Amino acid sequence: MGKKVTVVGAGFYGSTTAQRLAEYDIFDTVVITDIVEGKPAGLALDLNQSRAVEGFETKVVGVTTGPNGEGYEAIEGSDVVVITAGLPRKPGMSRMDLLETNAKIVRQVSENVAKYAPNAVVIVVSNPLDEMTALAQLATQFPKNRVLGQAGMLDSARFTNFVAEALNVPVKSVKTLTLGSHGDTMVPVPSKSTVNGKPLREAMPAEQIEELVVKTRNGGAEVVALLKTGSAYYAPSAAAARMAKAVAEDSGEIMPVCAWVDGEYGISGVYLGVEAEIGREGIRRIVETDLDADELASLKAAAEAVRAKQADVANM
Repeated sequence: MGKKVTVVGAGFYGSTTAQRLAEYDIFDTVVITDIVEGKPAGLALDLNQSRAVEGFETKVVGVTTGPNGEGYEAIEGSDVVVITAGLPRKPGMSRMDLLETNAKIVRQVSENVAKYAPNAVVIVVSNPLDEMTALAQLATQFPKNRVLGQAGMLDSARFTNFVAEALNVPVKSVKTLTLGSHGDTMVPVPSKSTVNGKPLREAMPAEQIEELVVKTRNGGAEVVALLKTGSAYYAPSAAAARMAKAVAEDSGEIMPVCAWVDGEYGISGVYLGVEAEIGREGIRRIVETDLDADELASLKAAAEAVRAKQADVANM
């Protein structure tokens, strides 16, 4: 105990992430912030009243923040900061459509995080994910290992779920992996995916795998289209909370995340979805997986696609 985690943004994503982090009962304090007056305090009050039922001691604190950094002193000493702030997608919108609006929000949040929680590990979940992760690192000026993005955990969870449903097997018997960007250049990795320990390619035909790959790539858009207002938050918050837990516990768990790649896979100087070992300092190391030729080519293409966009955000 004695650890502190902050969730910036009290929308569905942020509030669900805060709930999951509190219920782990490994933190002393979970701080939730938002620009909407009273909303974070109301959520904190409600969450604290669930402690007796769910049996956790973590205290939840809700703080309204202002345009000039008012309220951010509450995040002081945070070990981990999860940035969920920004607009969610609406039906028909791509993640890239959110770029300019969310860039302003993420920059302002990141500058306040650097000021009040200079030793924190930052986990970015705002869309477009790869670009916002790069922007948060530029704005905080934190070492690149201490700024990472949540993407691969969620995309792999979606891929796993689709495979399990298609084969009618338990979710825990399926292992899948997705790398690359969080979006159109996502790279699901069938060669590293298994069902009951056997290669996925033995469990289902290639064309069915490809269908599920496309379904995974469009996983977020499918949820957005059905909800009509807002975007996914149960699965995304589960993924972000698990990453924060790995940092807080210095677990060394290997997870697919958006991380700074510098030489791995022959790719350099870009934030990209790869597997990494997670600990107290954020990214301990990138874990290179043996990819087949097509997968490696797709990963390199994804790197080039996000590189140009990440260069754009430097000026936003």
